[in-house]
Amino acid sequence: MQSPVPHSFWSTSDVATEDTGNWADAIRDALVACSSRPAKGEEPFAGRLEHAALGGIGLSTVVSGPQQVARTSRLIARDRRELLLVNIQTEGQSLARQDGRSATLLPGTMTFLDSTRPFMLEFSGSFSQVVVQIPRALLPGRSLVGVTALELDDHGPGRLVADFLLGLGRQRRNEPGVAAALLPHAVGLLESVLDLTTRDSATQTSAELTSQRIHRFVRQHAHDPSLDATGVAAGCGCSRRTLYRALAADGQTLTTLIRRLRVARAQRLLRDRPTLTLTAVAVQSGFGGAAQLHRAFQSVAGMTPGTYRAAAMDGEASPTVVGSEVR
Repeated sequence: MQSPVPHSFWSTSDVATEDTGNWADAIRDALVACSSRPAKGEEPFAGRLEHAALGGIGLSTVVSGPQQVARTSRLIARDRRELLLVNIQTEGQSLARQDGRSATLLPGTMTFLDSTRPFMLEFSGSFSQVVVQIPRALLPGRSLVGVTALELDDHGPGRLVADFLLGLGRQRRNEPGVAAALLPHAVGLLESVLDLTTRDSATQTSAELTSQRIHRFVRQHAHDPSLDATGVAAGCGCSRRTLYRALAADGQTLTTLIRRLRVARAQRLLRDRPTLTLTAVAVQSGFGGAAQLHRAFQSVAGMTPGTYRAAAMDGEASPTVVGSEVR
């Protein structure tokens, strides 16, 4: 069985041939045995991986291009390391699958994977991800079946833990002694998040989780003027039919949701950047122009952007559109 190395740095630029065999070996040495298949048309393949071990816990940073990574039953039989993998997305987007669930990861979100069961990771474009490897021995008696491949968004306790773990990785480079002293707290925080995730997953239905994923994705991309049903469905790993059904259950349409979020963004810009032109506000909020902003603002907020800005300067405007703070 391959043991994780204490510290290593690997890059495709350091080898003569940029093939995925070398890349899979690097993943195996730093994380666990997995296969790697680059997306079609993305050759030559490029990637870099930095790994360090701290008190038995692994901290790895992976930067690479579009690919599919899989841990199969056959690979598990060859590499029986029992780890809780904490995958934190820092750039790009990925889709994690395990135990019949899938989690769409955007920057700032994270998920848990269990190395003792098959899983798959799909990266549709260039990405950066931090992977923390926690030996299962540090989590005695803990079942991971109900917590894998669930999205921990960038607003809840998962974000606090993600920030702590990312900070721990930075601290390791500068002051390894301090990082080692903080390490036990990382395990304690993870246990708390696992407890919360187990509780939430037991009470939430699949439809509710899908709805949360859709709202989160739209909230993060509403400023993109090209955002449409096809893009949202692809980004959330669901069909357009599922997308429409989930939003209908919430009593709204995709068009309405995007409009409200764009108006909320426009309100913040009008309030916080009083010298910004209405055209610039419109473009930065995802609207096609000032006229489109005016119509949407009037429809959602019941006033024009100019009236809202004047009220904001007088301290009379409400901070955000009522109901715009969706999940």
